[in-house]
Amino acid sequence: MKKLLPYLFLLLAAFAHAQEKLPVVYLPENLTVHFISPEPVQYVDISDKNLIGDLPLKNVLRIKLKDSLKSFTGSVITIAGEKFIAQYQLLPGSLGVPTEINILPADTRPLDISGIGLSQNQLKLLCLKLYTASSEKKLDKVKAFGLKGQVNHIATLGDYIFLDIAFKNKTNLRYDIEDFRFKIDDKKVTKASNIQSVEISPVFVLSGVPSFSKYYRNVFVFKKMSFPGNKVLHTELSEKQISGRVVTLTINYKDLLEADTIDF
Repeated sequence: MKKLLPYLFLLLAAFAHAQEKLPVVYLPENLTVHFISPEPVQYVDISDKNLIGDLPLKNVLRIKLKDSLKSFTGSVITIAGEKFIAQYQLLPGSLGVPTEINILPADTRPLDISGIGLSQNQLKLLCLKLYTASSEKKLDKVKAFGLKGQVNHIATLGDYIFLDIAFKNKTNLRYDIEDFRFKIDDKKVTKASNIQSVEISPVFVLSGVPSFSKYYRNVFVFKKMSFPGNKVLHTELSEKQISGRVVTLTINYKDLLEADTIDF
């Protein structure tokens, strides 16, 4: 967020020269206006003490007047997402005006900021594209407790790594997912060695499916990682049961280095 603010201030200055062209949104008394963003909202500036607002959802901003219209004559609101910035002219309104405002591309300017990375929507599109990609590389497979796990694809784009992982349940027992953990572990562990394990978390997960009867597939996105050849990346799927089934897939660093590339 600290990286983002200086760029926002520069863009706000540019917007200030064209406020007469800002799209207008009317605020009726005693009603809430919702702005619906195409991506998670990262920054909001409400430059009027007569207005209050919050983010009930990551991509929804709601605002309303604190008191009467008598004390509100107009204002400007600034909304920034992961890849855009938008400003709206707020004016007093009456009943019947729209209270659900979709932030459209025509009302935004792009935020092309190095280091911010891909937006959630962009990551989702890339994950979906990976579903249709074919790969002939031999990646890890495992069978345990009536489950068959497989790493379908490993792909990269810039500073991102995409892991496409699937499980087949050959039993008649539904698998309720307790957790999906990713850990960088020592490749070989001896009784005399100290076990060193580093857990990492994805920056994006395509699906939040909590259980599956026969088939599960998901794509996990990580920021670029590196680890020595004597370590491996373990992906561990665990079940919500006292004697839950745990299945672990292993990814070598060589697999990451030889990953396919993916783009838009």
